[in-house]
Amino acid sequence: MSWGTELWDQFDNLEKHTQWGIDILEKYIKFVKERTEIELNYAKQLRNLSKKYQPKKNSKEEEEYKYTACKAFLSTLNEMNDYAGQHEVISENMTSQITVDLMRYVQELKQERKSNFHDGRKAQQHIETCWKQLESSKRRFERDCKEADRAQQYFEKMDADINVTKADVEKARQQAQIRHQMAEDSKADYSSTLQRFNQEQWEYYHTHIPNIFQKIQEMEERRIVRIGESMKTYAEVDRQVIPIIGKCLDGIVKAAESINQKNDSQLVVEAYKSGFEPPGDIEFEDYTQPMKRTVSDNSLSSAKEGKPELKFGGKSRGKLWPFIKKNKLMSLLTSPHQPPPPPPASASPSAVPNGPQSPKQQKEPLSHRFNEFMTSKPKIHCFRSLKRGLSLKLGATPEDFSNLPPEQRRKKLQQKVDDLNKEIQKETDQRDAITKMKDVYLKNPQMGDPASLDHKLTEVTQNIEKLRLETQKFEAWLAEVEGRLPARSEQARRQSGMYDGQTHQAVTNCAQDRESPDGSYTEEQSQERELKVLATDFDDEFDDEEPLPAIGTCKALYTFEGQNEGTISVTEGEMLSVIEEDKGDGWTRIRRSEDEEGYVPTSYVEVYLDKNAKGAKTYI
Repeated sequence: MSWGTELWDQFDNLEKHTQWGIDILEKYIKFVKERTEIELNYAKQLRNLSKKYQPKKNSKEEEEYKYTACKAFLSTLNEMNDYAGQHEVISENMTSQITVDLMRYVQELKQERKSNFHDGRKAQQHIETCWKQLESSKRRFERDCKEADRAQQYFEKMDADINVTKADVEKARQQAQIRHQMAEDSKADYSSTLQRFNQEQWEYYHTHIPNIFQKIQEMEERRIVRIGESMKTYAEVDRQVIPIIGKCLDGIVKAAESINQKNDSQLVVEAYKSGFEPPGDIEFEDYTQPMKRTVSDNSLSSAKEGKPELKFGGKSRGKLWPFIKKNKLMSLLTSPHQPPPPPPASASPSAVPNGPQSPKQQKEPLSHRFNEFMTSKPKIHCFRSLKRGLSLKLGATPEDFSNLPPEQRRKKLQQKVDDLNKEIQKETDQRDAITKMKDVYLKNPQMGDPASLDHKLTEVTQNIEKLRLETQKFEAWLAEVEGRLPARSEQARRQSGMYDGQTHQAVTNCAQDRESPDGSYTEEQSQERELKVLATDFDDEFDDEEPLPAIGTCKALYTFEGQNEGTISVTEGEMLSVIEEDKGDGWTRIRRSEDEEGYVPTSYVEVYLDKNAKGAKTYI
């Protein structure tokens, strides 16, 4: 089967068909290009997705990836990143092995096609020229034959006419002979042209056109083969990355199989274990026996007589704040910790009956509030718990992490010790490097001055010493938590020095009762939370608590905007109830309604105390 013999007369159709074949090839190239773009975009989106869900460094989210499920998810993200890389490989290989080669081949194919059809058109033009020459020779021969026939007829006519002279007859005969000769010459030329055209035509249809069409056929077949090879390459490019993609998927499966629910449960225990013991049984309180309580205004030592002895249960109790009356707790701890603002400049201090400082009442120290807080209810467990909770409320974080539960404190201390050891190792390596460099300078003075390193060496040595002292301090705290050292009884004694002997004994017993066997304190974290959280947690337990009774009334002399916690806003001339008088800190506690109460500066109100009210004091 050859296009030259079968399609010898389909030159135009072959030209259209070959152009269609090139269009198909260019369409396939465009398809591969778009596929590579899709692969690149897909890989980019996968990488962005993996990056989006990667844990942020130095964040709480990064700490969560210690669980096996989170580790498996992180492995999945990493495998997806590698998976995206394989799609990039697909794009690169398709571009280099298919797109680039086919684009170059299309240019070569267009040039070859152009050359072949140029030769075909040239052969067509040549045979058309030969045909025109044949037609011209044929028409000339026909014309000469007709003129020779007319000249012969004219001679015969002249020769038959007796009236014509002999000269005219001779002239007609000669003219006839010339025409016959011209006809013979045209005949010979026509015959020669015809033979030459037939030869050219035979070569055209049996040699030139078959050869040209054969080249076009071979070109088209090479195009078909090339597009088939490209399709195979297209599949092979995908097949080459399948094993690596399979390894990525196997990695995801392996990560999923590595999830250990028991291990994660143990990690939850390690992360949140407080070390506290469950609360013991609550003792029965017999309210049939009258209980007398005396609250001292100055110290605990003044309230020894007539005051029931503080008793604590043998078992450590897990709850601290639920045993405190809500109103007393709010009164002691929610009062503003900053001095009250002065009254407006337009007012005279003498015009205010109760100035910023009550003249007849001494300012009570903070310890007095703690003493009153400790003695007002015998269920309070430990002064350290109160101090620790108050320090948290004020935003202070102890260096020894004593605000944390024992188990969490141990972990924090261990982490701190490890970090310090790493710093020591880093500084030690730096010191060794400087020492070696100094030895080199001593042996080869031309390389540098050994004395120039003394300052740096001294600085590094001092840093190492500081870090070691810091490490020893945290190791001591860690050993105390782990039970290797005795409990901090000396520190407890220092903290309890403000009390008298009876109170000191009670607090010491409290501390011993609240200590766990490993020497660390077992107060729950709920004792160290913000007061707002504590009050919210136990609101339901104090629903039956009666509000503090009013001990008098007051009139607002100025407008006060209560913006701090525990304060209340008042307007000038407003009448309110007084529920707690100024204790020397410049603040008076008032109530506007049953549910709205707070502190206002004493200098902003005029107080009228009810002398018969319980808790009211008379100024001397």
